[in-house]
Amino acid sequence: MLLRRVFQFFVIYFLFILGLMALKYSLNLSDYVIPAPSGIFQTLVVEYRQYSIATINTMTVAIIGQILSVIMAFVIGITGRQSTWLGSFIKVAAYNIQAYPIVALAPILFILLGDGFLTRLLIAAMICYFPVLLSVLGIMSKPIDDIEHFYRVTNRMRWQLEVKIRTFENLTQLTTVVAGSATLAVAGTIVAEFIAANAGIGYNIRIALYQSDLSKILIALFLIGITVAVYQALLELLGTAIKRAWTGR
Repeated sequence: MLLRRVFQFFVIYFLFILGLMALKYSLNLSDYVIPAPSGIFQTLVVEYRQYSIATINTMTVAIIGQILSVIMAFVIGITGRQSTWLGSFIKVAAYNIQAYPIVALAPILFILLGDGFLTRLLIAAMICYFPVLLSVLGIMSKPIDDIEHFYRVTNRMRWQLEVKIRTFENLTQLTTVVAGSATLAVAGTIVAEFIAANAGIGYNIRIALYQSDLSKILIALFLIGITVAVYQALLELLGTAIKRAWTGR
């Protein structure tokens, strides 16, 4: 799975580069507009160490932000699964907060918290959590009648057991959602870094944009893409391992 993910990314990335080169040479654009392959490779050699460290910095924030977002989604989803006033209130509040675009909320966070780690973490978690929340709400709100009926009839049903049953029956879907949310966590972190942060690969992309250096941006995209591909594959493997341990198969 890991090797397949990495291979698929390489195919997509190099098709993208081939498309850029086709555009460059068909329109006879200068290296200033679209760098030549040799220029991109030279930039990779020069900037690899700095950009790799920046990518690790970004991924650290993104992973912690994703963990926070998953915890938030499960807490809100479990609490809001019931059709009670509290459950309805929690869902409406979560939806309303998500209705505000992150570019509108980000300046407030930067003013209150500065441009450091905590702001990037919060933005990553805010962007990442909503798709996970929707899935958790959908799963937790849908009874598994065939199984739950027995426990309700025998008066043994508790909310913990209800959550466990619904999680177990939808474990594959949850794994897919959590793995997919990794891209949103990374995107959220990069958005935060691009707006006003002082570290991370998004910050380096912003500097490269100011310098009109497309080769640096392409190298940054390469490192982001391959890191996310590996991370998502590891999440899927972890989900598979959890499912096997839980089911005993």
